[in-house]
Amino acid sequence: MRSQQPTDQELIRSYLEGNDKAFDTLLLRHQSQVFTKIFMMVKDHDVANDIFQDTFIKVINTLKRGKYNEEGKILPWVLRIAHNLTIDHFRKGKKMPAVRSDEDNDVFAMLSQDDLSVEDKMCWDQILDDVMKVMDHLPADQKEVVHQRLFQGMSFKEIAERNDISINTALGRMRYALINMRKVIAEHKMNLSMS
Repeated sequence: MRSQQPTDQELIRSYLEGNDKAFDTLLLRHQSQVFTKIFMMVKDHDVANDIFQDTFIKVINTLKRGKYNEEGKILPWVLRIAHNLTIDHFRKGKKMPAVRSDEDNDVFAMLSQDDLSVEDKMCWDQILDDVMKVMDHLPADQKEVVHQRLFQGMSFKEIAERNDISINTALGRMRYALINMRKVIAEHKMNLSMS
């Protein structure tokens, strides 16, 4: 007689009691359906991947704050979050271009620099410089995750594998890095926008 798989609710309870592996199991169980829904809306693999990861950061934040109360309905709830984040993506209109690290690792470049005016390019370069300065204020583990995500274009799954940590830990480090970066930006009254 084979052992019965834990329910979503049991996994959530276990995760909230400190078992990060329970969240990884929950993520693996539903990732295909969630990613497919997002991809069908945006028709772009990279954008879908970003929204997918944002969805699960929001799921983690909501669970950690004790705000999830839809007993046994995790998948519809996660799909609703994914749907709302996808709509937000379309509402934003003109979005900041994605960033990658150059092969020489001495400059950071935009994927679509050809679309930028000289002024926008100068502005973007300044933003990247400011982001790098802000990252210097982060603990090493958070800085590594931010660098891998933003400048190497790695997914949270790849970051987890590269750093031998759980996906939940990678998402958590990114979450705390963003909180810490916002504090530094506010303290120094920095403006990281192209408008």
